[in-house]
Amino acid sequence: MTSLTVSGRVAQVLSSYLSDVFGVMGNGNVYFLDAAEKAGLRFTAVRHEGAAIAAADAYYRASGRLAAGTTTYGPGYTNALTALAEAVRAQIPTVLVTGDAPSGGARPWDVDQAAIAAGLGAATFTVTREAAGSITQEAVEYALARRTAVVIAIPYDLAAVAAADEELPAPTLAAAVRDDADGGLGRAAELLAGAKRPLILAGRGAHLAGAGPELRELADRLGALTAGTALALNLLQGEGYLGVAGGFGTDTAAGLMREADVVLVAGASLSPFTMRFGHLIGPDATVIQIDAGMEPTNPRVDLFVTADAKAAAGRLLRLLDAAALSGAGASKAWRAEALKRLAEGPCHHPGTAETPDGRLDPRALATALDAVLPERRTVVQDGGHFLGWAPMYWRIPRPQDLVMVGTAFQSIGLGLASAVGAARAVDDGNTLVLAAGDGGFLMGLSDLESLVGAASSAVVVIYNDAAYGAEIHQYGSQGLTEKPMLIPEVDFSGIARAIGAESAIIRTLSDLSALTDWIDAGAKGTFVADCRITTSVRAPWLSEWMQAKETAAKETVAG
Repeated sequence: MTSLTVSGRVAQVLSSYLSDVFGVMGNGNVYFLDAAEKAGLRFTAVRHEGAAIAAADAYYRASGRLAAGTTTYGPGYTNALTALAEAVRAQIPTVLVTGDAPSGGARPWDVDQAAIAAGLGAATFTVTREAAGSITQEAVEYALARRTAVVIAIPYDLAAVAAADEELPAPTLAAAVRDDADGGLGRAAELLAGAKRPLILAGRGAHLAGAGPELRELADRLGALTAGTALALNLLQGEGYLGVAGGFGTDTAAGLMREADVVLVAGASLSPFTMRFGHLIGPDATVIQIDAGMEPTNPRVDLFVTADAKAAAGRLLRLLDAAALSGAGASKAWRAEALKRLAEGPCHHPGTAETPDGRLDPRALATALDAVLPERRTVVQDGGHFLGWAPMYWRIPRPQDLVMVGTAFQSIGLGLASAVGAARAVDDGNTLVLAAGDGGFLMGLSDLESLVGAASSAVVVIYNDAAYGAEIHQYGSQGLTEKPMLIPEVDFSGIARAIGAESAIIRTLSDLSALTDWIDAGAKGTFVADCRITTSVRAPWLSEWMQAKETAAKETVAG
């Protein structure tokens, strides 16, 4: 048997679970990267350590396959913390391989990396010479089973020493499935069988579990309406589908959801945004939540069942086979009425041709872009004021075709890094589309070069309002000084061309002809559309959030 170093053993075990590694080379991981290449892992270099874990996170969201990020110890590690926190909060299985202090003790420049990770909710697995393989395998299995990010730390003095021989069990390539064992699904079936206006709301947990077919069949059996969170966009698309639940949805759809008498929530956390800050579900509705966690995630839940969404939906179908669906007639009539109201109800505002400052209306721009962009697209969405325009206005067929980053940790600036990971994950023939704001884009600008190198076909749409738009609307509207909220207008088109992308400044919708020409020529490489948008249009989801904050503040004062 060929002797492997500790770094080599880590890379060998990882190669059983994944094919791609993203990162920045440094003293603490140089031996690991050498071993990763020898193990056949594909390494994609990024230019900032935060991009290492963000790219691995997005790779999983776009493909459902595990990837790893890697950084050196110390400042390389701390640079990755925002992306690590996002992966933990979003429950994305990812692995961060990093250097660490020597096993004999910390040096003057070392920090307690395990303690830092624990503060973010990430477990650290520090490998040893005797058990480098088994500890690595334990870390990966932990990430998959718990759907979280983990850190594999390689002490600096062990990175290049020979690893002990180990006999390891075969790897598990799927997340562990928790299933209900307390009869809670029996009660859920009873409630659904008697529902007159049932609604099934799916979240990303249902998507990751592959529960779409069973939930759609369940909806048809019950005559239920269906909806999804933004992270489960179109998972339940079909007859009776209302679209996105929350601020990205239409008022007509939200009104119908509020009429439901029994709501089955599968794999969704029921965040304040999804719940429209308490207004999505009617006060008299019964809410059933099925989740892989151990407890409800919202006080509105009346019945909680710990179970895998796919297994639970299948069992509900079997239970309903033996049940009398007393509410079926009423529910089917409600579904028919809902379809009529959806057809007649207003869609999203189309935007206007003129704005007070003469810049583009982002709604009109989003509509025009949807018509221009290639049909086969995977959309990566950074955080910021603009984040609703893609899920509201663009055709995005499957949940994995929308990678929304930053929402779990409320961050901006991870878009470019995430686009690199998604670009490595998408199928040939798909165009990667990144939607970003100018503020977040500037934060991650170094990894535009990474995207140009990684993507075979990518379009970058920058909603450039020369400002931090969300803050302009939230705080500028209150009279606070806008000086810190403004950004001198950057010529992103010029920067993009210097890095090797094709680009154009989009001041009018007719300027999109440059993007059309690029697509017609084969859509090869990266095209950056520097879109100059107005700050005069406030996104409806932000208005809803601001109203909720104002109401809460008044209630606090009154209390």
